[in-house]
Amino acid sequence: MRKFFQELKADLKFKSAGPGQKLSEPSRVPKEQPKAEAAPRPRRGPTDEAQMAAAAALARMELRGKGRPAAATRGRSGAVRKELMAEAAASEQGLSVEEKDPPCPAEDGASALSVSGVYFICPLTGVVVRKDQKEKHLREAIESYFNIDPVAASIMEIHTFNKDREKVRAGVETTAKYLDNIYLHPEEEKYQKIKLQNKVFQERISCLEGIHRFFQAVGFETKTLPVPGQGKESEHIKTTEEYYVLKEEMLTKLEDLRDYKEQLLNSEPVRAQLDRQLSVFKPSPEAARFELPDDFYSLTAEEIKREQRLRTEAVEKASMLRTRAMREKEEQREMRKYNYTLLRVRFPDGYILQGTFYAREPVSALYTFVREALRDDWLPFELLGPGGVKLTDENLAFNECGLVPAALLTLAWDAAVMADVQAAGEEQPASPLKPELLSNVQTLS
Repeated sequence: MRKFFQELKADLKFKSAGPGQKLSEPSRVPKEQPKAEAAPRPRRGPTDEAQMAAAAALARMELRGKGRPAAATRGRSGAVRKELMAEAAASEQGLSVEEKDPPCPAEDGASALSVSGVYFICPLTGVVVRKDQKEKHLREAIESYFNIDPVAASIMEIHTFNKDREKVRAGVETTAKYLDNIYLHPEEEKYQKIKLQNKVFQERISCLEGIHRFFQAVGFETKTLPVPGQGKESEHIKTTEEYYVLKEEMLTKLEDLRDYKEQLLNSEPVRAQLDRQLSVFKPSPEAARFELPDDFYSLTAEEIKREQRLRTEAVEKASMLRTRAMREKEEQREMRKYNYTLLRVRFPDGYILQGTFYAREPVSALYTFVREALRDDWLPFELLGPGGVKLTDENLAFNECGLVPAALLTLAWDAAVMADVQAAGEEQPASPLKPELLSNVQTLS
């Protein structure tokens, strides 16, 4: 019996060892070694029961993860959290999740970046997606909306995916006239038919993505009708043409047609909102060091090569007398290099607030961002750029202030107001930031 338990213990010890873990030698070895070394037994995969148990354990971990994050997980990159949110929300919405973000890089590579990328929030699903997945996700979201409201979905498609705004305006206004004619003259049969080969229809309407789905959604159907005024005297003459014809039952829903027209005229493109990726960091000497991913740069590979060539010519240019117009032209070119900027605001207590912005957003957006992160949003403050320059003109864009592609700013409280607060004798919190932000504070690497 003792021998049986010893062998069982050794066997369990072998099974519990993880991959790469060195196994201890068994306490007893055979007296005679085999002449030929036997090939190691292939390790069997987990049983179905083991896989089910593992899945249940993962589910419990995910449920626990919905509460306050544990200290060990607070340092994870924002990209991982966003990816998990996107996948969960997409699954709930029934969207395709086949092409997800690429796996996160190794820890060494991830820690070198100040932020993992640029992310957007879909206004239809609330899903957070990477910049390169934004349009794909919007298409899937709008496509899924056809099951809910095909008219609204087709209008979204027209306004969102046709980039030439002038063509959209012309096509939408012409379509609205078709619907107006039906609404104002319901007894006139000629207004209930639209010839698809009509020159105006072809040039202004048919070229728009989503427009045919709109006509079908509001009650039109395709029919082949004879061309008026042509007989059968010649076989080579085209005697029929394709038309959109309004379904008869829609004549009893003229108010609906008018509402569809108003929706078409007054709708705007569906735009994903830039995710600020708000982060709070502990005081760190690394606050001024930035390592940005390619998402922050608007240059193509060819443009990067051109910029490198221009830098080699910089020494020669510096010796030339440049006019003001030449300098301004170069400054404009520099500003166009970046689409986004990563901004950090250091508070008097050393804590750092970080967010992602469009390079062309006004400085007022940063003031709003900071104010929304404060416990007491009424406290007046001012922001100082690099070199201690006050950002007083909130209408200027970040790229106009030289705050691209990244910058560290300093927050300074209004001295008079803070003196009054201290004189009141009220106990002040350790940090002016909201507690929920401090609960997820990270460390800059």
